[in-house]
Amino acid sequence: MPVISRFYGILIAMYFNDHNPPHFHAKYSGYEALFSFDGTLKAHG
Repeated sequence: MPVISRFYGILIAMYFNDHNPPHFHAKYSGYEALFSFDGTLKAHG
């Protein structure tokens, strides 16, 4: 997994060739959220 940043236990990652729209993943303590660059949030996990 290509990690971009790690701070306060939060992991920020982007995956090559992932689905559209472009977004990044934020993971923390078993939870995951997807943030697109237009500000849309999709939480899951």
